[in-house]
Amino acid sequence: PYTAFARDPETLARTLAIPGQEGMEHRIGGLEKDEEGMVSNDPENHGEMSRLRSEKIARIAEDLPPVRLHGERTGKVLVLGWGGTYGTLTAAIATLISEGYAVSNANLRNLNPFPTDLGELLSGFEKVLVPELNDGQLCMMIRARYLVDAISFPKLKGRPFKVREIRERVLELLND
Repeated sequence: PYTAFARDPETLARTLAIPGQEGMEHRIGGLEKDEEGMVSNDPENHGEMSRLRSEKIARIAEDLPPVRLHGERTGKVLVLGWGGTYGTLTAAIATLISEGYAVSNANLRNLNPFPTDLGELLSGFEKVLVPELNDGQLCMMIRARYLVDAISFPKLKGRPFKVREIRERVLELLND
């Protein structure tokens, strides 16, 4: 039976009514509500609802697939990217692997929450390079969440990375 604002105990998501179904009407809106769906300005309730929303997002990670890795699960350098860097990073690392270097790369598809196996993956590498077509936000998130001394490699020139740029930076790290 439908109960307005009831939570699924596994996902913490609230049940939703099918629009137009008799007996399944409920209020919607952007104001903070309590567990019964009543608008609430109570500071304790706000804290609890904020905690529940955060937990609900964190539980999504349980349904995410493992990080796709190109290369070995351990090595000297992991190149970690997301979004539009995928092709360049994959090509650069494939070239380096074919040349015998102990490098790997992974491209994240989910940033919040991160995949559950990401921390274990990061710990298998001596260095983690994070090339980004921005100001290094992912690198900051990786450092904060996993306490890994990730190396930021931002590019803010309105152009994508070239395979040569990634290859040269990885070789620098391998020679440090």
